[in-house]
Amino acid sequence: MRLRVSRRMLWVGTAAFPLHNITRVEAYKQQPDRAAAVLRFLRWFAVAVVVYAVINQGSGGNADVGDASPLVIVLLIALAGFLLRELFQKPKPVLDIEMSSGSTVAVTLPSVDELRDIAGLIARAIDNPAAEFNRVVQQINSNTNNYGPVVTMTGGRNNRGINL
Repeated sequence: MRLRVSRRMLWVGTAAFPLHNITRVEAYKQQPDRAAAVLRFLRWFAVAVVVYAVINQGSGGNADVGDASPLVIVLLIALAGFLLRELFQKPKPVLDIEMSSGSTVAVTLPSVDELRDIAGLIARAIDNPAAEFNRVVQQINSNTNNYGPVVTMTGGRNNRGINL
C-alpha cells in the first residue's frame, strides 16, 4: 500500500487525512500480547476438554484416551503449536499515525529505522506546505475498525454509543 503526502494531505492507500489533523506520529516495536495468547489457549483447551467429556459420555463413560479421542489429541497439539508460535513471535515494527478525531492508522515495514524516517518526513510535511513524498508500506490488520468519529464494533458488550 502507498503512503504519500501530496498537497497538504496524507494518503494511506485510498484514505486521505489532512496533515493539520495529525496529532501523533510514532514508530516503535509492538510487543506481541502473550497474555492474550495464553488466555486464548486456555479457552480452546476448555473447549477440547468439553468435547472429550461429551465423547466420553456418549460412549457410556468408558472411552479410553486411545479410543475416541484422536480428534481431541490432534486439537490439543494444534493448539499448543499455535500457542508456541504466538509466545515466540518477534516484536513487529509499527508506525502509528493518530488523528485529532481519535482514529489511528497503523502501518509496518521490516525496519523500525525506515518507519522513523517516514515519521520524520510526515512531521516535516506538517510544517512545510510544499513537502511531498511517496513510500510503500504494509498494512497492519487491526481489530478496532476506527475510522474517524464512527466506530464499527465487532463483539463487545454494553456498547451504548456516545454518552452526552
